[in-house]
Amino acid sequence: MKLNERSVAHYALSDSPADHTGFLRTWGGAGTPPTPSGAGRRCWFVLKGNLLFSFESREGRAPLSLVVLEGCTVELAEAPVPEEFAFAIRFDAPGVRPHLLAADGPAAQEAWVKALSRASFGYMRLVVRELENQLREARHSLDLHRRSSWKAVSSRCKPQAPDRWSSGLENGHSLSRDCSPMGLVEEEGSRPAGRGLAEWELQGPASLLLGRGQSPVSPETSCFSTLHEWYGREIMELRRAWLQRARENQPECKDQDRP
Repeated sequence: MKLNERSVAHYALSDSPADHTGFLRTWGGAGTPPTPSGAGRRCWFVLKGNLLFSFESREGRAPLSLVVLEGCTVELAEAPVPEEFAFAIRFDAPGVRPHLLAADGPAAQEAWVKALSRASFGYMRLVVRELENQLREARHSLDLHRRSSWKAVSSRCKPQAPDRWSSGLENGHSLSRDCSPMGLVEEEGSRPAGRGLAEWELQGPASLLLGRGQSPVSPETSCFSTLHEWYGREIMELRRAWLQRARENQPECKDQDRP
């Protein structure tokens, strides 16, 4: 693999956020020769994407080494020095020496192993595939939920078997209830305040017809109070006409009674 050193150094020192940083001890990595005591060399490591940079210190301006984390595995290992929390980056290619690193403690060791194991593009492809499968399953579940909800709503609006409360064509008037949303809104909006739902369902169609100046169909589809009020209108009209005729006939009767 050929890399442009200036581009790589510029990317290592740029302000782009790092995925993980910290001090690690290394043995014989590229650019970090082994120390005479065998204790390894303590360097500052920066992980950006699938690139692992090492610096002389936290303020270092030139990277000492670069490891491309592709085609490799990260696993725990034994360090040359006891009481070191070591791990190794091993490549699948033959003849490539593994990179042996050690953290300052078990928590830092675990964090570095997780970060390095998730840095490759191969891992990212697996994550993307898993997320795509989850999205596909979520869309399928949402589609099934919508279908079941629509079936439930449709089943509520199915016409029921006719009985003595069912609507039909009687006395020339049709009382078929509309199951559409507009019909439901009209009936709910026309229900007078203070009346129960059961009472309104019984006399609702007759009340609508009364408001339109039509006759209620039969006692089986309306309550007694509605029928009494409706037929009482006719009686009141007859009584008003009778009174008017009686007033008109009163002067004639008085004239006939005079001598």
